[in-house]
Amino acid sequence: MAHSSPASPTSPASPASPIGRPEPPDPRRWRALALLGIAQLMLILDVTVVNVALPDIGADLGLGRATLTWVVTAYTLFFGGLMLLGGRLADVFGARRLMLAGLGIFVLASLASGLANGAAALVGGRIGQGLGAALLSPAALATVTTTFHGAERTKALGVWAALGGAGSAVGVLLGGALTAGPGWRWIFFINVPVGVAVLVALPLIVRGGAAHPGPRRIDLPGALLVTAATASLIYGLVNAGDAGWGATVTLATVAAAAVLYAVFGVVERAVRTPLMRVRLLAQRPVLSGAFLMLVATGMLIGLFFLGSFYLQRHQGYSALLTGLLFLPVAVGTGLGAHLGSHLVDRLGGRIPAVAGLALAAAGTGLVALLTVTPAVMVTGLAVASVGLGAVFVSGTTTALALAAPEESGLASGVVNTFHELGGAVGVAVVSSLAAPSLIGPVLTGFTTAFTSWAVIGAVAALVALALLPPGRLPAFDGPRVH
Repeated sequence: MAHSSPASPTSPASPASPIGRPEPPDPRRWRALALLGIAQLMLILDVTVVNVALPDIGADLGLGRATLTWVVTAYTLFFGGLMLLGGRLADVFGARRLMLAGLGIFVLASLASGLANGAAALVGGRIGQGLGAALLSPAALATVTTTFHGAERTKALGVWAALGGAGSAVGVLLGGALTAGPGWRWIFFINVPVGVAVLVALPLIVRGGAAHPGPRRIDLPGALLVTAATASLIYGLVNAGDAGWGATVTLATVAAAAVLYAVFGVVERAVRTPLMRVRLLAQRPVLSGAFLMLVATGMLIGLFFLGSFYLQRHQGYSALLTGLLFLPVAVGTGLGAHLGSHLVDRLGGRIPAVAGLALAAAGTGLVALLTVTPAVMVTGLAVASVGLGAVFVSGTTTALALAAPEESGLASGVVNTFHELGGAVGVAVVSSLAAPSLIGPVLTGFTTAFTSWAVIGAVAALVALALLPPGRLPAFDGPRVH
């Protein structure tokens, strides 16, 4: 899905020159959108491209289940945990500066990940990628919103939103092709030439903007607290697969996460320039959108993780064939998003969200109830992906369409932060649930994980039925960034 800046410069509907006449549109605006789109697609790819390569990475570097889980979650954890900070830094220092800095960090971290010869180096590289992505993504969207105006802005934001579905589809296929071809290291190396090309072209094509006027206060305590809280939660969830859900270390780390989240809420209420206005989550539409994005992303990325291990470790399929078998899942996500957008426009967000989550529960339940085979798994995942695609659209449009105009940009940032964190938490949970199958020849772990996913989908559908506002949404002309 698209990533939004929580705190980006407000742009007028038509920028004016010093003598009051509207400035002509930037002739480079569409080239700028294409360039920024390539950069954003690269960030989205790195969420799913790794899943297909995990078995090869584990075999080559001798990594266990818990470490391989962190290879996925370290990126989404820091991407989502620091995204709100990235939006604030774009306001303070200017969006183009942040894009250049974020892209430079991402390229160097990709090179380090590809050269990694052990767990510490690889997870460290993934953390660096997440940091770079958190700086680049919100600044890039802020640039899009200040470069386009009127109807063109709506069209440009539509293109930006489409990158989410495209990234999921291309990620699994590219991961399989590169792993089967030159090797898993190239899922990281490929970012280097692409990133360098964008880095060189960006100052030539994208107009530089001035930093946002006002006090340059950065809520570093808030950024550190929310990231540390999520890291503690994920550590506890991953550890549960080995130590058990009732183990002292599991309960202690989850409890520590709850305390850190509470402290984060207190700090955000006290500081002058908070990363997130906590009261925003008390608003029903934003809370609904955040909930849907957390569940849908967690389920989808978790399914990619499960499917990759099953097809390669238990069926002996190549990475390339695994990537091809994921194609119906990627297409299903896009189809669900397309159908969901029409349903949301006609019926509002509640019905597509509830139906989508019920369909996701049915798809994962199909795999849980039947004997796990490649055909059953791919079919179940494809059915679930159609439902989850509709949930993504419902969550985003509900939060943004019903948020107050002066808070729509912040609401978008909050919802998309839950999107990234949902992927991290989803993989952590499913990794622990399926641990017996990820480290041994039995299929009981997969059955447990798919059964749990079906239950979570069904419960989430009931929650969505009670939580989402009923009826059609008001007219929505694209997110307004403030």
